[in-house]
Amino acid sequence: MRPGRFDRRLYFDLPTKSGRRDLFDYFFSRKAHHEQLDQESVRERLAYDTLGYSPVMIEHLLDEALLVSLRDGRDAMSLSDIYEAKLNEEIGLAQPTVYTDAERRAVATHEAGHAAAAYMLGKSRRLEVLSIIKRRASLGLLAHSDIEERFTQTRSELEAMLAIALGGMAAEEMFFGESGTGPGSDLASATGLAAMMVGSLGMAGSLISYEAVAEGLVSRRNLVGKVLSDHDSKRRVETLLDSQKERVAGVLAENRDLVEALRDALIARDELVGDEITRVIEQAVARRAASN
Repeated sequence: MRPGRFDRRLYFDLPTKSGRRDLFDYFFSRKAHHEQLDQESVRERLAYDTLGYSPVMIEHLLDEALLVSLRDGRDAMSLSDIYEAKLNEEIGLAQPTVYTDAERRAVATHEAGHAAAAYMLGKSRRLEVLSIIKRRASLGLLAHSDIEERFTQTRSELEAMLAIALGGMAAEEMFFGESGTGPGSDLASATGLAAMMVGSLGMAGSLISYEAVAEGLVSRRNLVGKVLSDHDSKRRVETLLDSQKERVAGVLAENRDLVEALRDALIARDELVGDEITRVIEQAVARRAASN
């Protein structure tokens, strides 16, 4: 093409929540699905939970959900099939791993700690999936997202995210007196978030940004390295992590029964999806109220 042949560039962004909802309506009209997926609230929830998905990704997600249902001997996808497909795509396929009884209890306790912390502290969070099924390097997981589609977060919301990330370790220490190797990835993500708060967002006592470097914006990994290599900034990161660890430990101690209820449900069922998680918590809260 000759130079100047095209004098305008068009940029197509990812679909908004409204656009994703329209896409789900379109694809469901062409794919076999359970009647539950026709509910307005369910489709709204799917639209929220697929933030960042392109149209092709949404169609692929539903095709994978159909495969999940077919492997289970059914000819129509359900909501749980969609979330299983979502986990398979984002985290990895479920692995038929057999835990020892002690490991099963430890992993369930760890994930229950995350979920209870998210329920108590993450007021703007929706609990999506709670699982002790091994996927890739993850022995279990809590998947949660914003209730509404948002593009910014406050300092208190980021601090809550730190507390949720540290909830698994706090639960292990509360029930077993010590933590195991499970919190490794949690500590990595919490450290990265705390470093961003310190070195990029001005949320920890200093307004200096490590992204203001001569060569331009730095990657998240380089940002963490720059923050942790500075003594004062590293201390601020440690202070953030320590304070949120203490905070979540106190919350879990006050709500030990919620952690126990989630742990027992996971041990019995391996995985809880959406309302199943909150139902376990609400039943525990009702039992607490009845006993008082």
